[in-house]
Amino acid sequence: MITRQRLAAGVCALLAALTAGIAFPAGAVADGEPDGQAAPKVELVLDVSGSMRTRDIDGGSRMAAAKQAFNEVLDATPKEVQLGIRTLGADYRGNDRKTGCKDTAQLYPVGPLDRTEAKTAVATLQPTGWTPIGPALLKAADDLNGGDGTRRIVLISDGEDTCQPLDPCEVAREIAAKGIGLTIDTLGLVPDAKTRDQLSCIADATGGTYTSVRHKEELTDRVGQLVDRAADPVVTPVATEGATDCAKAPELKSGLYTDREEFGQQRWYRVDVDPGQELRASVSVADDRAVNPDYGVLLRAVTVHGREIVRGEAAGTGRTDVISTGLRYPRPESDDDNAPAETVCLQVTNSFSAAPGVKTTPGLPLELTVDVVDGPDKARDVAAFGLGRGWWLLGVLVVVGFLAGLVWGWLSRWRVAVWRTN
Repeated sequence: MITRQRLAAGVCALLAALTAGIAFPAGAVADGEPDGQAAPKVELVLDVSGSMRTRDIDGGSRMAAAKQAFNEVLDATPKEVQLGIRTLGADYRGNDRKTGCKDTAQLYPVGPLDRTEAKTAVATLQPTGWTPIGPALLKAADDLNGGDGTRRIVLISDGEDTCQPLDPCEVAREIAAKGIGLTIDTLGLVPDAKTRDQLSCIADATGGTYTSVRHKEELTDRVGQLVDRAADPVVTPVATEGATDCAKAPELKSGLYTDREEFGQQRWYRVDVDPGQELRASVSVADDRAVNPDYGVLLRAVTVHGREIVRGEAAGTGRTDVISTGLRYPRPESDDDNAPAETVCLQVTNSFSAAPGVKTTPGLPLELTVDVVDGPDKARDVAAFGLGRGWWLLGVLVVVGFLAGLVWGWLSRWRVAVWRTN
């Protein structure tokens, strides 16, 4: 069965293709992953600049909406999440730009949450000064430094940074380049194009999200979702290195793997599938540099003798960030309890080509998801020319079409005969 998926978003896209049917077995991913997950950390960064006094959110001020959202989120924060609050523009009321651009402070330290203390701190906030987003992000990254758990900054702002040339977009890129696994999500309280572009850029630099909110309920719901997301378990890809042919390919178990593939290269991996099991695999190749139009990625499952079993492919002709495809291969049950596993060779090929002046090394980032699960009760070749169980429907349509043709032909002959007679 050929599965076509064209994704224009970030790398998370790979897992979405398999959400409905894939669950990673415990311990099947990173062998070196610790048994106990480190506590996730979240810091809420709130813009408390003077513009937050504006009363345009459900009849109240932006600051009032933010306070209400924070109070409700603090009540619902999962106990395993270590949460902190940082402000920007909350203390300095003067006009000195140099001083105003240093106006960021940690209102509540990142750690186990005392809800009463955190709410009391939020209640004291009053819209005051400047909008030093860049400096606040740098300080927030330091607040979350240390530990192996997920780290997330949630920035709520109603305007552009007023402390250029320290571009907050560049600050976000600098944070991402450190490789500390920190995600920045942004929420904009004003539907202004410049504000939207800046907050979107900050989020994109770290793989986060941007959301425009205009109502108190939207703000509360979105902040709560982002805090809850930090508590979700994280699957760490296992680094592997595909081979140039199946015989030399690494043997993979169920899990998420990462590799790099040169332009126009093919990589091979092996998976053992027992009778009665189903192999599900998907691959995403990230476009992390400028490439030429007309590209694609192909994922093939073949036997050790080279016979193709099933394939998945996707293609594109425009700008993309990642391109993904997947496949499924069910192996029927066997009457022999000692029937050996079948070695399935997975081949990943891409047709990307580099634009002029673009380096071809290192290769393009590749993520491969492999899952071997119990097959359906009646395993069959789902690659039956892309029809699967649609063969029954096709058969019915053929028979109905044939009978309809006979009836129509008979009626036509009868009408012609009647016409000639009359």
